[in-house]
Amino acid sequence: MINNNGTIETSENNNLSSNRGFLYGDAVFETLKVVDNKILFFEDHYFRLMASMRIVRMKIPSTFTMEFLESEILNLANSSSNSESARVRFTVYRNDGGYYLPIDNTISYIINATSLPNKKYILNDDNYEVDLYKDFYITKHLLSTIKTNNKIVSVTASIFGKENDFQNCLLLNEDKNVVEATNGNLFMLKDNVLITPPISDGCLNGIMRKQIINLFSKSEDIKLVEQSISPFDLQKADELFITNVISGVQPITTYRKKEFTTLFSKSVIEKVNELI
Repeated sequence: MINNNGTIETSENNNLSSNRGFLYGDAVFETLKVVDNKILFFEDHYFRLMASMRIVRMKIPSTFTMEFLESEILNLANSSSNSESARVRFTVYRNDGGYYLPIDNTISYIINATSLPNKKYILNDDNYEVDLYKDFYITKHLLSTIKTNNKIVSVTASIFGKENDFQNCLLLNEDKNVVEATNGNLFMLKDNVLITPPISDGCLNGIMRKQIINLFSKSEDIKLVEQSISPFDLQKADELFITNVISGVQPITTYRKKEFTTLFSKSVIEKVNELI
């Protein structure tokens, strides 16, 4: 029996009462964008999901082929979305049973889809102010680089940002280096050098991050570098922007009274749109 918000009911009537993703954060997920019946950067998403499941020691079913997952995602996106673009979350969780130690490592999955207003990435160059979030830190280990159901640091940082009228917050690791934003990877442009924190600093191994790195890794005009970013570095930057697969590129306009341009961010989102 369980008490669900004041109502006594049997646990069989409440799907969350034994769900390990809910009880222990024992789940990994991918957030994907579907455009015109195509999953953007799907191969990268698929291999990150497989790597995430291996890292947390989930048993990967033999049916989990790229073709199967693509079919499952597109079937839902096409039936639930009223537009030609959709946001999809594909969550994999370990099956019920046990406490911290599961009974076995078999998995189930759930897919959610919601409509998006735009097929192409649209640059939002409205005022976008950020600050550092210092209450909790990102730990430099492999689990920080994958998408798990334990995102409480991003949740509390988002609330802190809203309470202080910021559009986002930047997260730090235990070395006090800037790792990422609450909802995406961070890039910094300074003197034609594009810098993003390395995976070893604990940032998410982001799908859009990978696309940006690929775009500029062989550029003759912009040098791409993966290196740690200190809070002091931010105020010396020419531009700062955040990347994720849903919004694409979000320029930061203000950080602690320092204002940034958005010209480079506009050129980046144009290049990303050419990919799709």
